[in-house]
Amino acid sequence: MSVRSLQTRIENIDRSTTRVLARYSLTILRITVGIVFVWFGALKFFPGMSPAEHLIRESITFLSMDWFLPFLAALEVTIGVCYILGGKFLRVAVILMLGQMAGAMSPMVLRPDLIWVKFPFVWTLEGQYVFKDIVLVSVALVIGATVRGGGIIASPMMFKESVKRGTQEFKALIAGK
Repeated sequence: MSVRSLQTRIENIDRSTTRVLARYSLTILRITVGIVFVWFGALKFFPGMSPAEHLIRESITFLSMDWFLPFLAALEVTIGVCYILGGKFLRVAVILMLGQMAGAMSPMVLRPDLIWVKFPFVWTLEGQYVFKDIVLVSVALVIGATVRGGGIIASPMMFKESVKRGTQEFKALIAGK
């Protein structure tokens, strides 16, 4: 096998893989985030089962946990179910999740002593648990960008053409055409 035919074969595999990823990765991302939210939310229905319960109780001292933990559990399960169902429910999932994430990150302000061993570089285990939520916020933003039917494009040429077409359509819209 020649070097050129090996390069061609690798290039074809790469293109095929990219097309498969472009087609299915957002759906996989959406469903797996939904599963995580359903799972972690469901744990909060059972006292002592959620690894986040201690942090919640210590940070949100101004609310009664008798109603707040079940409310938070129901909120997280709802977010997860909305992600799993997709479609019209994605907007609801993204909006609810961004609000929930603000609350999830609140211990950074409310109880920094539980978040950092040495500010700002060394996190506690609870701090790592909170900080990783920035990834979930990014997930919500990516999925939110697709609620109007957008997606990932596998071909750079298709992307360039869609941007070009979009720019032309935008200019025509502004010009009132």
